[in-house]
Amino acid sequence: MSDSLDLGAPPQPVAHAQPYRVLARKYRPQTFDALIGQDAMVQTLGNAIKRDRIAHAFLLTGVRGVGKTSTARLIAKALNCIGPDGSGGPTIDPCGVCEPCRAIAEGRHIDVVEMDAASHTGIDDVREIIEASRYSAVSARYKIYIIDEVHMLSKAAFNGLLKTLEEPPAHVKFLFATTEVNKVPVTVLSRCQRFDLRRIPATLLAEHFGRVVAAEGAEADPEALALIARAAEGSARDGLSILDQAIAHADLEGGGVRAEAVREMLGLSDRNAVRDLLALVLAADAPGALAALRRQYDLGVDPLGVLRALLEAVHGVTQVKVGAADDMAQPAEERAAYREWAGRLSFPALHRLWQLFLKGHEEVGRAALPIETAEMAILRAIHASTLPDPGELARRIAGGEVPAGIVATPAAPPEPESRVPADFTGVLALLDASHKLELLARLRRNASLVRYAPPEMVFSGTRPLSADTLTELGAVLREATGMAWKIAMADLPGAPTMVEAEQDLVQARHDAARAHPIVAAAFDAFPTAELVDPKPAQRSVT
Repeated sequence: MSDSLDLGAPPQPVAHAQPYRVLARKYRPQTFDALIGQDAMVQTLGNAIKRDRIAHAFLLTGVRGVGKTSTARLIAKALNCIGPDGSGGPTIDPCGVCEPCRAIAEGRHIDVVEMDAASHTGIDDVREIIEASRYSAVSARYKIYIIDEVHMLSKAAFNGLLKTLEEPPAHVKFLFATTEVNKVPVTVLSRCQRFDLRRIPATLLAEHFGRVVAAEGAEADPEALALIARAAEGSARDGLSILDQAIAHADLEGGGVRAEAVREMLGLSDRNAVRDLLALVLAADAPGALAALRRQYDLGVDPLGVLRALLEAVHGVTQVKVGAADDMAQPAEERAAYREWAGRLSFPALHRLWQLFLKGHEEVGRAALPIETAEMAILRAIHASTLPDPGELARRIAGGEVPAGIVATPAAPPEPESRVPADFTGVLALLDASHKLELLARLRRNASLVRYAPPEMVFSGTRPLSADTLTELGAVLREATGMAWKIAMADLPGAPTMVEAEQDLVQARHDAARAHPIVAAAFDAFPTAELVDPKPAQRSVT
């Protein structure tokens, strides 16, 4: 009998399945070729690396999800890559297999430090970076600091970083990312090479999502991918998150990703329903339009989404009317409807619809009763759609036709060829006719005219007029004559004011009257008598 006891093979650790990684992380770009929609930036970086003109600080800005942090990591890999054989230098095409590339991709490289400025905002956090930057990199070519959401650093932190940022050690590179570049101090911006990452076009996003769906072994129809791309609003990360949800939703339903399911999942208004609603608006069918809107609302569609979809439809029709290329992401029936509307709607009508729906969108967004507000916006658009186009209306009236609902009024007599007063007295008469009585009174009392040569008028400075009086007079004359007037003061003698001239005229009449023998005899007989002008005759009213 053997003394040894056979216990069998030692127990093996239980293999656990890898936890699921969301698509936004799983398909984070690992090369510059996989960075979609940023070709200009990639070309600039590639040329800088080839020519050894690498800046010491980069600022990456753009909306969420366009690849700012991913680009920063790619730059870190590009600068520290040593190639598969360990002898390579900086390259725009990092190998991805050397130790620096793999360590940076996994977030464990000791010389590539990532800091979230949202949770490390103070000067103490920046002071640690400044102190550590004095020491050479441990194993990499460059020591790289990636600071995400850099705009959230405090003022003291920014100030503390300035000197090191302007003259960093040769082995240090700074990579900043932010969604709000306007909050970054100008002193920091001027020390960085700035890259504005663009929103990714919906067509590129849809193609990218198609490749992701294929890699995941799932199915999706092109219209569903186009809907997700539009909902992403230029953000690859947002789009991948929506796609992740759509794939999970499709799995539960036992099929691929379909457009109807995506609309339901996102609460989007059905595009066919939107076209039907717009057709009812254009046909001035108020009951039908309100019923169509209520159907969308009952299905769970947000009224704000309906107004937004109507805005997109009007914009699409306008694009077709100006001759823009067809959007192949649109269904064929939608493109056909847009072409039909573009053929019969004028630009003024489209602009009017846009303004009405835009105003309705703003009102619904802040309304206490969203669906009721949306209904009122639809009714307002229907009312406007029944009104004739102003240009067409003018042509019809000029041709002698009176459109329905328009009350014809007798034509006004033609105005004289010149509306410019012939003299200063005419100016005062114009003010009287315009009911500018206060201005008229000021000019009658104080205006001493030197020169009247339309559109110029000069008054004497011996009887100065206020600047407000001159400005008001110029505005009245410009409105009445359609000319810009130059009205000024000059240190020259001028004519008597209108009040003075009238007083002189009265005095002259009195002197002439008193010189008459009969009047003179009357004054001799009645020394205390006064000579009084008769009151103006009253006009009779019949």
